[in-house]
Amino acid sequence: MSEALFERIGGKEAVDAAVDKMYEKILADPLLAPFFDGVDMARQRRSQKAFVLMAFGGPNGYTGQHMTAAHTPLVEKGLSDEHFDAVASHLKESMEELGVSDDLIGEALAVVETTRDDVLGRSAAA
Repeated sequence: MSEALFERIGGKEAVDAAVDKMYEKILADPLLAPFFDGVDMARQRRSQKAFVLMAFGGPNGYTGQHMTAAHTPLVEKGLSDEHFDAVASHLKESMEELGVSDDLIGEALAVVETTRDDVLGRSAAA
């Protein structure tokens, strides 16, 4: 059996580093930063790291809400494909800066793409 994506990108430490870098970029992005006003970022980072680990085939320690429920208040504030694409771009840049190979970044972004409809409230599971 082949290694899970999270192992191939460097394990938990690599996921933690990518998520931390990604949030630095998100919070500096005027398009995205307003969505995080008043958010406990330490908690947000922990939750996101657990979700990414699980989504990339690692241990499932994610205890947060379903993607649709978690993002409904943000969709009500205007969260759209433009914002989703910006977050994905920040993740891509973060992984590039950490030296993750292009093929693994492509795999990671394909996983991220599978969450788009849930995040934006367009999923049948919503």
